[in-house]
Amino acid sequence: MKKPVKWFLIGLPVLVVLGIGGIILSSYASHRSLVAQEKGEYPAPGTLVQINGGELHVYAAGEAPADTTTATEAATLVFLSGLGTVAPVYDFQPLYRRLTDDYRIAVVERAGYGYSEVTDSPRDLETVLHETRSALQQAGEAPPYVLLPHSLAGLEALYWAAEYPHEIDSIIGLDPLIPEYHEYETRPPGFPAPIIFLARTGLMRNQPDVFQENFAAAPLLSPADAAAAEAIFHRRLFSRPMQAEADMIPANVGTLLEQPEPTAGVPFHAFISSRNENEHWAQLIAERSQRSGGQHFLLDADHYIHLDALDKVAEEILALLDG
Repeated sequence: MKKPVKWFLIGLPVLVVLGIGGIILSSYASHRSLVAQEKGEYPAPGTLVQINGGELHVYAAGEAPADTTTATEAATLVFLSGLGTVAPVYDFQPLYRRLTDDYRIAVVERAGYGYSEVTDSPRDLETVLHETRSALQQAGEAPPYVLLPHSLAGLEALYWAAEYPHEIDSIIGLDPLIPEYHEYETRPPGFPAPIIFLARTGLMRNQPDVFQENFAAAPLLSPADAAAAEAIFHRRLFSRPMQAEADMIPANVGTLLEQPEPTAGVPFHAFISSRNENEHWAQLIAERSQRSGGQHFLLDADHYIHLDALDKVAEEILALLDG
């Protein structure tokens, strides 16, 4: 009787491993099949352009007033998403829909985000900005621009204003990351490995309400747009370029700290979340805004401030642009 028991004890873990492996492989195959199907069901709503060996997506809507008298009125409002915002076109939709009656808007989805392809392009600020500017130009969206960066994209917006100030009318940050803050951030950037595993194997699809609970704009979208956003959510969650962006934060912060701040001709306005647990967050953003001649608004809202305080943010953006 000892031998059968021995072989059973040895074989049981092997069977368990094989079973788990089979579940993972099956999930991954199903996930890839669904991704291919969803690409056909939900085509990109904007323009796809070839940049650095991959397609980037630019969505544009609205028109600037025909009788513009200032550069701001003629400017295109360019939305730039934060780190890990899987579907920027839908994340920003509730806000830009309140602006398109009066302004031209454009949402640029970086590599690995939304309808843009996953590429191995470096994530240093120079490369990222080159791709953003090239994508806008190829899509026919010419400067001047008003930049509306959320979170991580604050670094790109500040770099843009420093390198090409003639293209930028102003920056309106949506709880934006600024380089001065990184001195006080002790948590290493990046995403948890188990969550990345669940996302890339498709096992995340089996988690109930995972999209609704992790995509802040979901309840504000139409059923059709929510379905498209959910498909993008499962396709782009924790993509390789997102991880590369997180890894590059210290180097990109260093790049910005080594150069002068953007000229006074590019005001840096900012909506700031009061709920950030680091006490320096609001203070540092407000100080940079003041140095630039901009205005800042401290709101009782979470980090996705353009959704959590949607009406207030839209109202004040229109006031800033009109002013």
